[in-house]
Amino acid sequence: MRVAGAMVAVGALMVVSACTGASDNTVAPVGATGSTTGVTGSTAAPTPDSSADPVTIPTEIDPGTTTSPVDPSGPSTSDSTVSTNPADTTTSTTPPPPPVLPAAKVSAAPAFGTVDLSPTAPVSVSVSDGTLVSLTMTNGEGTVVKGSLSADKKSWDLGEDLGYGKTYTVTGKAKGANGKTVAVTGSYQTVSPAEEITTSISPGDGATVGIAQPVIVRFGFTPEDPDAILKSMKITTTPKVEGAWAWITHDGDDSPSLDWRPKNYWPAGTKVHVESNIYGVKFNDSYYGGDNVTSDFTIGRSQVVYADARTYQIIVKQGCTKMNDPASCTKTVATFPASYGMGDDPDSRYGLKPQFVTRSGIHVVLDKQTEVKMQLPGYYEPTMEYFAVRISDNGEFIHQNAATVDQQGVRNVSHGCINLSPESAEAYYNSAIIGDPVEVIGTSVKLSAADGDLYEWAIPWKTWLSMSTLSS
Repeated sequence: MRVAGAMVAVGALMVVSACTGASDNTVAPVGATGSTTGVTGSTAAPTPDSSADPVTIPTEIDPGTTTSPVDPSGPSTSDSTVSTNPADTTTSTTPPPPPVLPAAKVSAAPAFGTVDLSPTAPVSVSVSDGTLVSLTMTNGEGTVVKGSLSADKKSWDLGEDLGYGKTYTVTGKAKGANGKTVAVTGSYQTVSPAEEITTSISPGDGATVGIAQPVIVRFGFTPEDPDAILKSMKITTTPKVEGAWAWITHDGDDSPSLDWRPKNYWPAGTKVHVESNIYGVKFNDSYYGGDNVTSDFTIGRSQVVYADARTYQIIVKQGCTKMNDPASCTKTVATFPASYGMGDDPDSRYGLKPQFVTRSGIHVVLDKQTEVKMQLPGYYEPTMEYFAVRISDNGEFIHQNAATVDQQGVRNVSHGCINLSPESAEAYYNSAIIGDPVEVIGTSVKLSAADGDLYEWAIPWKTWLSMSTLSS
């Protein structure tokens, strides 16, 4: 019987010796001492007889283990080859589904459907996850309203003011990242005011005025939000001039005006541009601003009258650059004997009487007329005076008074005006323009709001700066 050599896997390689002798066939582990053949109890290994019957060497084999014939050339790996080449490994995967691209999302500010919209309110339509293909706003008559599409086509902005009490329709298309087009549609309705407020600006277009002339913007209405009105005002000067707005109530007005004056006198030759951009501005729930108004005027030559009641004269200077500073002027053009109000003279026919004191402070030329009928009930009858230059609304003029020529230059005898001779009055009248300052000093009563227009220059600059709100 033929016996194949057995492979015993017991944790160490064993050498199996097949012998013809039956008396000594012990199997020794490799590396055991006493024999180079690994067989104990003999000094020489017998030569196997090829004709002898094979001897079976019993081994303990796990019944559940399959054995294979031993290859004399070494262990075989043919039945358990593992490839490390990635190309020999096949992995089966399912590709992910393509991403779902979003549709265009359109929004508007203010939201579509807004009513009582100010006609000057900004309107914008924008799209996310896409672009605007087209967008149009039209009024009730079908007229297209101006607007602009951004370079990236993601927004549209209104480009002009709307009208009061109108409905506007927005239509268009937007294309989403998913390639699909969605419709854009919406509407707005603007407010319908009960009345529109009108604006007047002084000085008016083309006027040339003196270096003390304030800007006066009248509305004829007291706004609920003065700051909103203030923000709608704009003034541009060439060269640049420091100044500020203040709320002032003028003579004969029931509501305040916005006045702008420089910190110091205007530089001669200044170009002034004023804008009242109140269209669409809310004055209250029923009243909104009407049409915008502008004015462009020029500051003329610099001329100041220096009037010291204690010297009984007035001095006319030009080229002046600073308030209350005769030294800032470049030349004197005239000196005229004068007579001021008698109210500071205890020896006058009425004694000390503040009513008849010429007010100290910076007056402004308001008007001039060649003939004015003047009267003061209880003191004198209507009298025609000539070459009259009004410097306040409390009745103060620089004018001709032939009846006081003998006192001019000597004593103050008027009821508050500055009297000049006919020749002096005419000369000054011809040199004066509206807006010229007249600086009066040397009297006991100061110019104030109680004297009416114009008292802007009697207000200290710090106080003026605090008057930009109606609560101040």
